[in-house]
Amino acid sequence: MVHVSFRGDSQESNFDEFKELAESAGSVIVATILSKNAPPNSSYLLGAGKLAEVEAAISTHSADLVLVSRSLSPRQERNLEKFLKCRVLDRTGLILDIFAQRARSHEGKLQVELAQLQHISSRLKRGWSHLDRQKGGIGLRGVGEKQLELDQRMIGQRIKSINKSLLKVRKQRGQSRRSRTRAELSTICLVGYTNAGKTTLFNKLTESSQLAEDKLFATLDSVTRKNKDPKHGPILFSDTVGFISDLPTQLVESFKATLDELKAADLLLHIVDIHDVDYKIKIKEVNNILNDIGVMNIPQIIVNNKCDLIDASKLDILKFKKNEEAFISAQDDNEFKDLRAKINNVLFNGVYQGWISMENNMGNIRSSLFDMGCVKEEKVSKCGKMLAKIRIGNDELDELLDLKGFELCADEDILLKSI
Repeated sequence: MVHVSFRGDSQESNFDEFKELAESAGSVIVATILSKNAPPNSSYLLGAGKLAEVEAAISTHSADLVLVSRSLSPRQERNLEKFLKCRVLDRTGLILDIFAQRARSHEGKLQVELAQLQHISSRLKRGWSHLDRQKGGIGLRGVGEKQLELDQRMIGQRIKSINKSLLKVRKQRGQSRRSRTRAELSTICLVGYTNAGKTTLFNKLTESSQLAEDKLFATLDSVTRKNKDPKHGPILFSDTVGFISDLPTQLVESFKATLDELKAADLLLHIVDIHDVDYKIKIKEVNNILNDIGVMNIPQIIVNNKCDLIDASKLDILKFKKNEEAFISAQDDNEFKDLRAKINNVLFNGVYQGWISMENNMGNIRSSLFDMGCVKEEKVSKCGKMLAKIRIGNDELDELLDLKGFELCADEDILLKSI
């Protein structure tokens, strides 16, 4: 593994992050070579001294792959492989490889394949050293095509085919979004840096069981579920692919169908790993990508996750400084009250609108709700309980929920009729 950083370069490569990327891809790191403050070599990226050092490490450890923490030009990648006599993979290629491993849905696999084809289309020469023209023959004589040109044409045709398939996917997603709009369902998208804890939080909010692992890009396929907590009202939550600094352009383009979900969101939950020492840098990286997508105008709540890993006194200071942000641990259900209140404030201006149930002996409470003009609709359940669709402030609702026999209604059929 070769980690490269240059003096005065605006693209700061994070060594720990690149190492984690390599491990996430399943690589076994046998040697690490650091190259700092050297001007980039246009042909090899690395200078002669570092090239010799890498070559010696390959020979010593019998390595079959060299990972470079920078993005290489096709020429640099080709020259390095020729010099080192070993396969070379840059940062972009490594991320694409991880995506290829993790894609599960048909849509996700198409998006990854498109990104890979766009990446390798300019790197075909390394696979063909001879570049001979096709042989002619009786009835087949002519100028012919180079093998390279044949491959480029085949890749171009495949890219065209995938784009056509993804266009259908985008249309289907558009139809789903229009259906949600007609049903007046609010949509919240979880965004953030990779491995910030988005999927774990998504599972808690929706009682789902999506794969959540402590590694980069554990989630690739966008998943949408309706929340199970009636106090939120009927809300759709979408879990999205995690972002990373210097996200390859091919991936941003390929995942347009998935990222389009963000444009239809009513609220973005920006999940931040507050325990990460570089969390401020990563917030900026995510916001830069959101700005490129064109969704910075959508309301956003910063959700500081993994608070259980921070010293209590430091956490108190952070909460004081960032009182408009939410602080949670996705592993602890008791810390979600503040987040739910903030979501409710943004979506419903601090007002709960939904169904509640009351025991028959709570007629005085029912009368009070009618006097305040809170009751919009009323029903009687099969077991004889009073059911009412109400619109009430969160503070007043919290007081009522302390009363025995007063509950939020979890009947999904009634919830659907209430929106």
